[in-house]
Parts: sequence; structure tokens; C-alpha cells
Amino acid sequence: MTAPRRAELTRTTRETETTVALTLDGSGQAEVATGIGFLDHLFEALARHGRLDLQLRCRGDLRVDDHHTAEDCGLAFGAALDQALGDRRGILRFGSAFAPLDEALARAVVDLSGRPYADVQLGLVRERLGTLSTENVPHLVQAIAMASRSCVHLDVLKGVNDHHKAEAAFKALALALRAAVSRSGFDDVPSTKGSLG
Repeated sequence: MTAPRRAELTRTTRETETTVALTLDGSGQAEVATGIGFLDHLFEALARHGRLDLQLRCRGDLRVDDHHTAEDCGLAFGAALDQALGDRRGILRFGSAFAPLDEALARAVVDLSGRPYADVQLGLVRERLGTLSTENVPHLVQAIAMASRSCVHLDVLKGVNDHHKAEAAFKALALALRAAVSRSGFDDVPSTKGSLG
């Protein structure tokens, strides 16, 4: 029986306090409370379709705006993902997926390389989705990629409705992550270098 791949951590700044508990080999259960409804919605989709068990809570300075909360939730989630992966031994490492939501179609490609990089092109045009600024949606993905030390390419190939585009993007990201964190059946680090990072 293999040990569960999980992590718990707290990220505290003068602007936010964020706690996260993440299990990679979960069933898609999520308890998310960030104070921003659409941000909760995106993390719930990420957990559900990635088959991650996620508890995420954040108390942020929403009286200022939504930026610090979105960024720090991404950083905390990414750090938990990095911690749960450990030395990344025995994982597939790569994952890619398409996800549609009505007229919107998104594509995600992930490499759990240990080298952070993000290219995010969502084509969002509205100023806000609920109380979440649309500019913070790609920033959230960038924060996840940086803190998890992962390479993420995420784009919306077509779509009209910004809600659909953002949600399709996170569903595609979830499916790609689910593939990338999957166990390969081999007990090695999937790299010609012998390490990821």
C-alpha cells in the first residue's frame, strides 16, 4: 500500500491568512471558502475534475480588492501541490486535456517539471465574474504554476461567455493535472536528469 500523497499548510501575510489541505489521490471533495464566490467555484471545479480532495480557506483584505486573496490562494494551493508531490518519483509528470463548456473550448498542457512557467491566454473581456476581477483568473493560474514548480500552458480556443471560458479552462487544467499526478507504475523520477527541479 502506497502512502497517501497529501499536504497541509498555512500561508500568512499582513494581507491574508490562507490554509489548505490537499490530497492528490482523492475523490473530488472540496470545501472552499475564500470570500469570493467565483474563486470558490473555480477551485471546486479544479478539485472535482482533478479528483483532488481540497480544503481551502482564506481570510483576505477584501475591503481593498480581490487581488491578494486570489494570488495567495493560488500560491498556497500550488505550494501544497508541490509538497504533496515530494520528489515527484513515480508520477506520469505530463498531462494534457481539452474541456468544453457549451460554446467555450479550453486546452491545458501541464508538465510537473520542477521548473515554474505559465502561459495563460483566456480571452476574458468582462471586468468581473461575480466579485472576482477577470485579470485575476490568469494571475491565479500563474501563482499555482510558480508555487507548484510546474509548467502550465492554458488557453481558451473559442468561446463567447466569460463564465464558460473561465470554467472550461479550470476543468481542462483539472483534467491535465489529474493525468500528470497519476502514478506511472515505475519507481523512478521521470527525467533524463534523474531529478525534477
